[in-house]
Amino acid sequence: MGVHGVFMRINQSATTLLPCFPSPKLNHGGAKIKQFCVKASAAGNSESEEGKMVIKKEKDGWKIDFSGEKPATPVLDTINYPVHMKNLSTKDLEQLAAELRAEIVYTVAKTGGHLSSSLGVVELTVALHHVFNCPDDRIIWDVGHQAYGHKILTGRRSKMHTIRKTSGLAGFPKRDESVYDAFGAGHSSTSISAGLGMAVGRDLLGKKNNVVSVIGDGAMTAGQAYEAMNNAGFLDSNLIVILNDNKQVSLPTATLDGPATPVGALSSALTKLQASPKFRQLREAAKSLTKQIGPQAHEVAAKVDEYARGMLSAPGSTLFEELGLYYIGPVDGHNVNDLVTIFEKVKSMPAPGPVLIHIVTEKGKGYPPAEAAADRMHGKQNKVKSPTLSYTQYFAESLIKEAEIDSKIVAIHAAMGGGTGLNYFQKRFPDRCFDVGIAEQHAVTFAAGLATEGLKPFCAIYSSFLQRGYDQVVHDVDLQKLPVRFAMDRAGLVGADGPTHCGAFDVAFMACLPNMVVMAPSDEAELMHMIATSAAIDDRPSCFRFPRGNGVGAALPPSNKGIPLEIGRGRILVEGSRVAILGYGAIVQQCLGAAEMLKSHNVSITVADARFCKPLDTELIKRLAKEHEILITVEEGSIGGFGSHVSHFLSLNGILDGHLKLRSMVLPDKYIDHGAPQDQIEAAGLSSRHICGTVLSLLGRPIEALKLQ
Repeated sequence: MGVHGVFMRINQSATTLLPCFPSPKLNHGGAKIKQFCVKASAAGNSESEEGKMVIKKEKDGWKIDFSGEKPATPVLDTINYPVHMKNLSTKDLEQLAAELRAEIVYTVAKTGGHLSSSLGVVELTVALHHVFNCPDDRIIWDVGHQAYGHKILTGRRSKMHTIRKTSGLAGFPKRDESVYDAFGAGHSSTSISAGLGMAVGRDLLGKKNNVVSVIGDGAMTAGQAYEAMNNAGFLDSNLIVILNDNKQVSLPTATLDGPATPVGALSSALTKLQASPKFRQLREAAKSLTKQIGPQAHEVAAKVDEYARGMLSAPGSTLFEELGLYYIGPVDGHNVNDLVTIFEKVKSMPAPGPVLIHIVTEKGKGYPPAEAAADRMHGKQNKVKSPTLSYTQYFAESLIKEAEIDSKIVAIHAAMGGGTGLNYFQKRFPDRCFDVGIAEQHAVTFAAGLATEGLKPFCAIYSSFLQRGYDQVVHDVDLQKLPVRFAMDRAGLVGADGPTHCGAFDVAFMACLPNMVVMAPSDEAELMHMIATSAAIDDRPSCFRFPRGNGVGAALPPSNKGIPLEIGRGRILVEGSRVAILGYGAIVQQCLGAAEMLKSHNVSITVADARFCKPLDTELIKRLAKEHEILITVEEGSIGGFGSHVSHFLSLNGILDGHLKLRSMVLPDKYIDHGAPQDQIEAAGLSSRHICGTVLSLLGRPIEALKLQ
């Protein structure tokens, strides 16, 4: 989730590298590495001025000065792969962590991306790669936006400037990008399931490697994590689960007034958690370790008192232990020595079964602007200023207008108040906005329950995230014909977020449901009308999709209050002859662009905005088919969507038996990698240029079409 406003200012003044005190010895043949620091100096200043130390060790830890140029990183410069970390001392590892933190901040400042999650696990990343032997040992990051430090330490540092860019590194772990990425995780709560599968597979094949699943406390709110732990306890395979508890269960959900209160009983449970004394051999080892670690760990433990009462089944036991996982913790997640000691102890234990190590971290650790930000600077986007707002914000403002008129309107999101814009709704109606955590299945059925009581729930979930709650959409909502309204943000291609967040399939999986009304706006004004339409539909479920990015500058309705549309009625935007283009959703703008391009080829086409995929505007489709030789449907979605519904209707009514040439332009049958939005639309073959070329080809003018390629 992007953070608006200035992210950081890099001082562009001249710098001079000066040698400082020597670093601790690296055990590479006894060679020493000199530590360098940056001296910030203005032009003309004497070099005798005192240099400015940008990374230095103080009593309370390593400090980084981010006000100048990127600092020297002498230890990190020696690390190309994790094997190069094996002989580092604790002091070396601590310095490496400080340098890695600086590297992440300066990288994200230039490229944009997820910042605070990776900063919070710097020490954890260093400790894991020091103790475990990747890629033979498997490390799974859940969610994957914690993995920037992991990428830097596994041979990809030189490519970090390409992260989330066209043909560059992915923003999440990606199996075909590196052998060190054991499992892709753009969505959350999958690591324990995947890790357990790897552990059981290892056992069946007679291997001895370790499997480590790193899961955030936010990801731990999803049901799949508990399903996996339950099964892990039963199967009893050796599996290490690291619970990264940063007390930000629902980020990015910062409210407009400051940090959001983490949702759910899990958050309060984690803040009260302590270890049970019944831990057999491993537990005894953990107890002795706690004594060795000293008062710092006890201070952390004092803050996390007793386990939540509702989850206690017997004195001294915890939910994790009841599920069959040995619990160790809490552990200071920013103390490299503690982490290394515990990981080595767990790694050396014979057949411990599934183990959960609870570490306490701070999101955005070590970068003061992130530590102070309401959402801990969850992400940073280098956005170009636009005269229009994002579709997300238009959605939020319009929904607020509807809710001001209708007190029955409520809003639900799954730990994405910032991403869905519902933080604005929450500010206006705090008692009518519900953050259910990363729990899309629950969100959908919770909304269904609200609908049974006569309320009007708007369930705002990203298109790709709604895939996680699809059975509930079918069984709990559509089958019972309950009027739940689904606002599917990030529909279609999503630029830098890539295929994990691409909303390619929602038209196909929603329009096949018998009772669902399925809509897509062509611009921000149409979005507002569809919000009003959904609010007015009270006898069946409905949904509307809208894209990532900004509006096109359409004239908005008064006070941002939409007017309900007639169900199943599209509109003609441009009148022409011979060729008709029927667009569905935001891709209509590309269709209009193609119409303009075709004017230079002396071709005048009809452009229509379908508005509805279900029910179809059958009269409009019949008219377009009757009055034109060629009909082209265009959508930013997968095969099986809008074009398939139009084709099915035309074939059933015998309209394809005559002169009509029908073509459907959809997303290609493959996952499109992350990149700039325009690069993605070109790669998908759905740009105005591609639409224009398709028209010319169908008109028998292939040479002109080829010239557009």
